[in-house]
Amino acid sequence: MPRLLLHNRQIETIFQLLGGKENDITYSVGWALYRSPSFLREFLRSTIGKDGEVGEVIVRLQHHKDPGGFTDIELELPAQFHIIAEAKRGWGLPGADQLQKYAPRFQRSAYLVRRLVVLSECSVEYATHHLECQDIQGVPVQPLPWKTIAKLAIKASTQGSHAEKRLLHELVSYLGRVTTMQSIDSNWVYVVSLASGTPEGWKISWIDIVKEKHRYFHPVGTSGWPKDPPNYVAFRYYGRLQSIHHIEAYEVFSDPHEKFPEIPSKQWDPSYLYRLGAAFAPASEVRTGNIYPSGRVWCMLDTLFTCKTISDARDKSKKRQEKVESPE
Repeated sequence: MPRLLLHNRQIETIFQLLGGKENDITYSVGWALYRSPSFLREFLRSTIGKDGEVGEVIVRLQHHKDPGGFTDIELELPAQFHIIAEAKRGWGLPGADQLQKYAPRFQRSAYLVRRLVVLSECSVEYATHHLECQDIQGVPVQPLPWKTIAKLAIKASTQGSHAEKRLLHELVSYLGRVTTMQSIDSNWVYVVSLASGTPEGWKISWIDIVKEKHRYFHPVGTSGWPKDPPNYVAFRYYGRLQSIHHIEAYEVFSDPHEKFPEIPSKQWDPSYLYRLGAAFAPASEVRTGNIYPSGRVWCMLDTLFTCKTISDARDKSKKRQEKVESPE
């Protein structure tokens, strides 16, 4: 089988040629809804509980009306239903002003069922709690995670034609690359610094959260924190590397007290909570090196076992990555 490379990166699905921006993801899902009746039926069951033929459904992408602006995806079946999907990459949710702009479109439509669907990384529970409005002038607002879209595509692939199966398998692979999913084949380690004390008002230290609770958390994609969960995380304190852990599972939360009774209740921005695997580390000491006290760095796993400092491992990893990514 030949290999297709784009800037030295292997391309495995046609959707990757579009890119990974918000509109690219929207176009990919819209194309799959249009080309796979099985996927379209699963989507309609999940959003409005509709079964039946979908041959007359109209799929619109970036459709413009004034007032009402552009929509990401619209699904219409005359006299039956009208669905507008607002798509977001990451854990951001549209505000009330953004959702309200679609109200005139729904007011003009004479459909039996109307729905505004919000596509994002957010779980249904999180989005339901944090969406600024649950309906737009009587039209329900329904959150739908990208992971659910992937599950619907997987389910539809067991029902459709061979062409649909290939298309949906490629869509699932693409969504796994551009939405929040842990990269199981990555050997990059996210190395973070743990403060030695206990934060004010807490009854547990950062070090004890890791050593005793086997957990760690950080904001999702803000202030330089990762927007995608790493495969490995390592901790440094007291001037050296202390432990490396595989991230066995993760979830998103916003109130730390719900996860740790020792921390007061407070509403945070979306944060990842990691369940850490068993600790391991190099046999010899690895000092911090040239990294500022609270600095966070990325290192390839093997470099932490072959370098004398974390900063050397960081630099070696960067040079190796630059060599791989540089077009010939």
